[in-house]
Amino acid sequence: MTSIDSWSPWVAIIVTGGPILLACVSIVFNLYLSRRHLDAMMEAMKNSRYMYIWGTAWRRQSWFGGFVLINKIAAMVVWPKAYIRYGEVAYMDIENFPLHLKRLLTVYVVILLVSLSWMAIAVMLLNCR
Repeated sequence: MTSIDSWSPWVAIIVTGGPILLACVSIVFNLYLSRRHLDAMMEAMKNSRYMYIWGTAWRRQSWFGGFVLINKIAAMVVWPKAYIRYGEVAYMDIENFPLHLKRLLTVYVVILLVSLSWMAIAVMLLNCR
């Protein structure tokens, strides 16, 4: 591969700026989820041990606590087996979790994973010489 200086300017902007743009989109989407849907998500996870112990404490921590809760709930909903095994979430909470909220959390996780993998590819392309 050649240096980034030999790339078309638009290709260089897209390859290096795309992950940054997606990261900004994920932050805004997380803020939307924490302001609009966090109470419904916490209500749906009311039997989980994590929400019982940490939910109210994180909820009082302004926007940062909302970000932490959205990330934790997204992990519990998208990959429930590990969290059920750890005892942090009840199986019935996952089964009864509202489908529209699960879809929103899945979209959020996909945005994060695409941004992370795009960033890794951009770093590999920039370091290739």
